[in-house]
Amino acid sequence: MEPPGALGRSLSDQDDPDRLLVEAMARGESDALVELMRRNAPWVRGVIFAACGDADAVEDVGQQVWLSAWRRIGSLSDAAKWRSWLYSLAYHAAVDSARRAGRRKRLRDRLMAWRTRKASPEAEPPERMIRQEIHQRALSAVAALPEIYRGPFVLRHLGGWSYREIAEAMDLPAATVETRLVRARRLLRDALTDLTDGADR
Repeated sequence: MEPPGALGRSLSDQDDPDRLLVEAMARGESDALVELMRRNAPWVRGVIFAACGDADAVEDVGQQVWLSAWRRIGSLSDAAKWRSWLYSLAYHAAVDSARRAGRRKRLRDRLMAWRTRKASPEAEPPERMIRQEIHQRALSAVAALPEIYRGPFVLRHLGGWSYREIAEAMDLPAATVETRLVRARRLLRDALTDLTDGADR
């Protein structure tokens, strides 16, 4: 016979199986951290990119976030809220990184733009160049979104989060999340249309 509450706990774990990994992390099980990273690294990278808008910083900051999660797991008082806790770690780490790297980023961007202009068009097959250009345009358009729209957009469309999960992590009403997503899609569509029109002229 199951103890009282066992059925409710089982259903909760089915809804959020990663919670068991978080609880194992709190017990010092490093394998749980590895598996949590494997399952959740994509959306954590998305949060970092959304917060700092710098694709080059994502991997380095991501490593810092997971190390911080391992070291600070004891600060998580409710394992059920692990997602918003990890979101907060990723967001603040990205913001701090962006502040530290402001001047370096501007210098690196100028250098990369110069290298792009100097690159020979014959260096790569035309099809690959077209794909890379489209990808870069899309990435740049997402990065150019105001942060309040970029964050929900990345979580929804790159992380696959539900409106409820975004609302909980960002401490926003669900209606606000929906409004910001609508606005983000409109801005992104306009930006990509402008880029396409400009390329055609």
